[in-house]
Amino acid sequence: MPSGPERFVSDPSYTTEFAKARELLLGHPGRWRIIYHYDGDGIASASCLVRALLRLGYKVQATPLVGVERSRMVELLSTHRGPTLVVDTGASWLDLYPPHPAPVIVLDHHKYPGAPTPPSLPAHVALVNPLDWGVDGMVDLCAATLSWLYTIFLDPRNWDNAPWGLSGAISDRQHQEGFKGLNATLVKEAVERSLLVAAPGPPLFGRNLGEAVTQSVDPYLRGLSGRPDATRGFLSMMGLDAARPLKDLTSGDIQRLTAALHARLTAQGTRPEFCDILTHTSYTAPSLGVSTLELSTLQNATGRIGEPGVGIALALGDRRASARAHEAEDQWRTGVMAGLRRIEDGGVQSLSAIQWFDSPDTTLAGTQAGLAMNYLLDPLRPVFAGSHLEHATKVSGRGTLHLVGQGLDLAIACRSAAERVGGEGGGHRVAAGATLPAGKWDDFLAEANRLISAQLPGSEAPGA
Repeated sequence: MPSGPERFVSDPSYTTEFAKARELLLGHPGRWRIIYHYDGDGIASASCLVRALLRLGYKVQATPLVGVERSRMVELLSTHRGPTLVVDTGASWLDLYPPHPAPVIVLDHHKYPGAPTPPSLPAHVALVNPLDWGVDGMVDLCAATLSWLYTIFLDPRNWDNAPWGLSGAISDRQHQEGFKGLNATLVKEAVERSLLVAAPGPPLFGRNLGEAVTQSVDPYLRGLSGRPDATRGFLSMMGLDAARPLKDLTSGDIQRLTAALHARLTAQGTRPEFCDILTHTSYTAPSLGVSTLELSTLQNATGRIGEPGVGIALALGDRRASARAHEAEDQWRTGVMAGLRRIEDGGVQSLSAIQWFDSPDTTLAGTQAGLAMNYLLDPLRPVFAGSHLEHATKVSGRGTLHLVGQGLDLAIACRSAAERVGGEGGGHRVAAGATLPAGKWDDFLAEANRLISAQLPGSEAPGA
């Protein structure tokens, strides 16, 4: 039988942190401000929390935070003096919350300075971070599954936040080698409660088979993605009609298609773990009639085009938000595809231990970097994408879990290299970001290259 969450983790810090955060929220009914990161994981996190707080009868204001911006957090705290919940961001700025006159709850899975030992915090400030109780926030629990879990501690009815929790985990790419750790525990419980249903087939969706393959960015299929004529020829060789609806494919059709796509990815040099995404178990949410993969794409797209509030409204059942989210998804996919096509056709720049490219698409650069790293680039060197604004450069760094196993820590590299040039950065070992003063991009790359050369001493390109 399904169980409650109290025994999911044995470390006493687990229940201690959740209990403090629970009592702070329940002890202060009224209006709360939720500050969340604007990406898919952050939007899904905020969705879980908004749904739970509205269920409690609380008033809620949700405000997105773009990038690693301490100054923006200072501004938000100064303009809202009431109870505040910070999610998928903020753990690196724990010094900002004690002076706040009202309760502050921080739900974050990112590594913070001094982790896993947080600083002493006053009674009105609560930090819930899986690193503190021996759970890896990079692969075992994202911000959305952390938020989902927190809402279950608030009220067991919030198990029905399952679609949004899983949406965030997929957006944060914690599904790419199958759900693990506490993520897997939560998914198992949700399946037992019939809130999620396992669904066969590769991670493709569209009105028909040809559209699904042509528009696929994850996986990105060299020579097929973004190329409808090539896709029709590819499918025809297998005896598959590009106009056929996905739901009409037989199990034999799915097996042949999966095998052909797997061979295609292998031939383009994709690492096995990214080829295997074709055969991972996926899930649908019966209450919504949609796969969690598609839900993740819709929410992530609303954030990446600058309308994260639409992603939260989608979770609240707003029909207009659903229509707008689908428009956003088309716009997002077009932008991501264009960036990946630029990389496929034109390549990237390289230093001895890293790869890099400029992206004019500030809110899409991280997605482009991650997918290019998985499907197009040298798998032995992490990649950095830089988006240059008038007064700053936004940086997105992406690696792979394989490189993390070899010693890569992009959180340290981004934080240290950014601080060296007067900026700030942080994140996870496999994915991190930074904000730099304008004109410091080249200096940042040089320092990041030096740091990563030390982390991955065997990563230097031949002849570099």
